[in-house]
Amino acid sequence: MKDIVRAALTIILVCIALFFVNDLLDKNSGKAGSDTVTIYNWGEYIDPDLIAQFEDESGYRVVYETFDSNEAMMTKIEQGGTSYDIAVPSEYAIEKMKEHDLLLPIDHSKIPNLKNIDPYFLDLSFDPKNEFSIPYFWGTVGIVFNPSLLDGQTFESWDALWDPSLKGQVLLVDSAREVIGMGLNSLGYSLNSTNEKELQEASEKLNKLTPNVKAIIGDEVTQLMVNEEAAVALTWSGQAADMMWENEELDYSVPEEGSNLWFDNMVIPKTAANIEGAHAFINFMLDAEVAAQNADYVGYSIPNAAAVELMDEEVTSDERFYPTEETRDNLEVYNNLGLEMLGVYNELFLKFKMGTN
Repeated sequence: MKDIVRAALTIILVCIALFFVNDLLDKNSGKAGSDTVTIYNWGEYIDPDLIAQFEDESGYRVVYETFDSNEAMMTKIEQGGTSYDIAVPSEYAIEKMKEHDLLLPIDHSKIPNLKNIDPYFLDLSFDPKNEFSIPYFWGTVGIVFNPSLLDGQTFESWDALWDPSLKGQVLLVDSAREVIGMGLNSLGYSLNSTNEKELQEASEKLNKLTPNVKAIIGDEVTQLMVNEEAAVALTWSGQAADMMWENEELDYSVPEEGSNLWFDNMVIPKTAANIEGAHAFINFMLDAEVAAQNADYVGYSIPNAAAVELMDEEVTSDERFYPTEETRDNLEVYNNLGLEMLGVYNELFLKFKMGTN
């Protein structure tokens, strides 16, 4: 009997020890501490040399992780497993994170380089007075195409995608908001529509696009377009710029009916373990030379007016990627549709995907 009791006590003590060791490991990995800045960003969305430069100049060590969707990012932050000091959500996700009390207010006095941001990109509807977010990159959703594989189409209108000559030649990004938004815009409706009739019309029109769809994919779209394995793709402006860098035959257009104008901003999640380090990183990324270098590497448009002055004018004067304010006024920012309506968009998109298969 004594042996049984002794064995039981040993097992209990081992379990307790393992619990405390695991708890300690969780704290060390999830709450890196005052000497570390933990960043959660989109893939290939920063020049790695700048991370090293920030570490050298600030004395902080950077832990860098990536996500592939706003939804995945929000879920992980809400679960709280890792204490991210910086995240880079899109505008509608920022709205949702505010609603769920997932963000800390930003102390503008600790970000003197905020003066470099073009006022056009400040005080926007998704975060008035930039209380919780600071601009990082911006861009549009449009069509990248290869004129050498086409019969003169220029895609000034979304309807050009439905041309029968494009059978099996159109790539679409695997995203409900972009694809359903394209269908809505092609009919002259808002890409934030919550009108059941308009959404049904858009769904029916998208179903007619099915014969032209080669694939609905993610990052693979870049290589397929570069290798000329498809003629047309719905994509984001920065991704289009990367494709065009590798294949000069390609061009990019934002259809005249309108499209999405998106913004990705830096935020400080409420579970951040190093708030001082987070502010230091944001201020570093807003430095004119740093922002210009980052834009050259990533390929997306920057809201940093001081950095734009340092960049190649051939790049910043290209209205395909730095559209005029007049053009921007014809574009829409994604609204936070709410869980129920987002479910409607996702369901319509899933049905469309199943039809293309």
